Amino acid sequence: QVQLKESGPGLVKPSQTLSLTCTVSGGSILEKLAYWSWIRQPPGKGLEWMGAIGFSGSTYVSPSLRSRTSISRDTSQNHFTLQLTSVTPEDTAVYFCARVAIDGIPIGSQFDNWDEYDSWGQGTQVTVSS
Repeated sequence: QVQLKESGPGLVKPSQTLSLTCTVSGGSILEKLAYWSWIRQPPGKGLEWMGAIGFSGSTYVSPSLRSRTSISRDTSQNHFTLQLTSVTPEDTAVYFCARVAIDGIPIGSQFDNWDEYDSWGQGTQVTVSS
C-alpha cells in the first residue's frame, strides 16, 4: 500500500516561496505509469490540481500556476517537492500530494480526474499571512 505524507511550513509570509515535500513509502516514485501530483483546496472551495511529476521525471503544471510553480524529485529519498513562488493570501489552502497511475497523458496534460487517484496524503494546511 502506497502511503504519501506532506511536510513543510504551516505559515508563509506574502511574497515568499512555499516549499512542500511529499515523502512516498510502500512504493517508488519511479514506478512506471505513476504520476505524482500536488493538489490544493482553498477554504470553502473545491480541489485544484497544481501540477505533477511523472515516473520519467517529466513535469506538468497547471497553466494558471505555471509562472510560479515548479515540481522536482529526489529519487534517492523517494520524495517529490513543490515550490510556489510569490505567494499571496489566496494561496492559503490545504495542500495534498497524491498518486495516479494511468497509461497516457490526459487531454490538456491536466491530471484532475480525482476518481483516478488511488493514494492521497493526509494534507497539510498552509496559511499565507504576515
